[in-house]
Amino acid sequence: MANTKNASNISSTRVKWMWNSNADPFSKSESANWCYYSDVENLIIEEEFSAGKTHAMLDDYHIDFKNNVQISNNDVNKQRQVKRKVCTENETILREDRFLPNPIAPDRPFGDRYGFISPFIKEVANHLNITKDQLPSKNKSIVPMMVDQAVLGIIDEGKKMGKQTEAEKLVKNLREKKDQGMKEVWRCCAYLYTLESFLYKKLNEVMRLIGSEQHEQIWRSKISTLGPFCLLLWDNPFNRKMIKPDTLLYRGANVPDELITSFKEECEKSWHTFQAFTSCSRNRKVAEGFGNVLFIMKTLVAYTVDLSSLSQYPDEEEELLFPGVSFTIDRMEFDEKKKKHLIYLTLQQQHNKFDRHKLGKSSNPSYAKHLKSGLDRSTNLRLDRDDDSADHDGYDDDWD
Repeated sequence: MANTKNASNISSTRVKWMWNSNADPFSKSESANWCYYSDVENLIIEEEFSAGKTHAMLDDYHIDFKNNVQISNNDVNKQRQVKRKVCTENETILREDRFLPNPIAPDRPFGDRYGFISPFIKEVANHLNITKDQLPSKNKSIVPMMVDQAVLGIIDEGKKMGKQTEAEKLVKNLREKKDQGMKEVWRCCAYLYTLESFLYKKLNEVMRLIGSEQHEQIWRSKISTLGPFCLLLWDNPFNRKMIKPDTLLYRGANVPDELITSFKEECEKSWHTFQAFTSCSRNRKVAEGFGNVLFIMKTLVAYTVDLSSLSQYPDEEEELLFPGVSFTIDRMEFDEKKKKHLIYLTLQQQHNKFDRHKLGKSSNPSYAKHLKSGLDRSTNLRLDRDDDSADHDGYDDDWD
């Protein structure tokens, strides 16, 4: 788990801009239903407002500060009321969209188990023609090039989605960090990932397609655009410690009945893998507020990162699972009181038979201790399971 410093300069008060989502936003007969702008849109609006500008330009509309309205860029007659809200430090803001989506690909719920390195990461490295020893966390000379590639890719994806203004805002800080070393670049990438924007949604949407023959060309087409940012986020220079064994993480999700049934059928069977970055919470109450299913995940051996210090939403207590974390479905229950399915998972990073021999050579005593504990305990867990759970290659072996 990474130990990071705050990169977003969060003050004791947070400003949120909102728009009236009613069918008739100017109706006086019904109460207004206020919705938040995305984090990136909010940053753009507040920056222009604080600078004393009369308007803030977004991708699909612009904000008229004098009249407090949002106006369509294509039709000036389409307008909605907006308002600015200052949230106090004690006011809790949680994002349903951050944790609610099903973290497992619905058409292929149980991805093949792979090692420390996601196939997407491997393909990105191949595309950039870099080896494991040339990763930005090891080779500082490659960092500016990686940042440039990430910036171009984010802007390209933003244009395709009609989010060019949002994309330009996202990459502004990243450009400024490119010559400040990998630690500052990673902090910036992690902060960008925590923002409510198209970036994290599109990245994970694409990565969850890995392993689907039907969608292989789709995820491969994103290697050049989303890949560099993904690699920078994955190559965490702070991640020198694994999360403490037996730590509990939670994620709420909306899962269809047929997929819940398939979870039941997979209980006590083989290992599976999260294909994408997966946001969880250390706070059960946060996760319980979303969806019809609560995933309760106990860590055995896994690399994660605590994003709460980098996020504008520290109350979410977000812990990020990196792609490649494997899991077993241990059991399921139904909470009658809360009308929610509880699915218990055990998380473990992959290792192979050579990992035990590497323990004595490890320069990180904490890593060695946790790895040995996890391997010993995971061996016990596998005694009654299929051969599918056999050891796999670790970091170095898995790269090739």
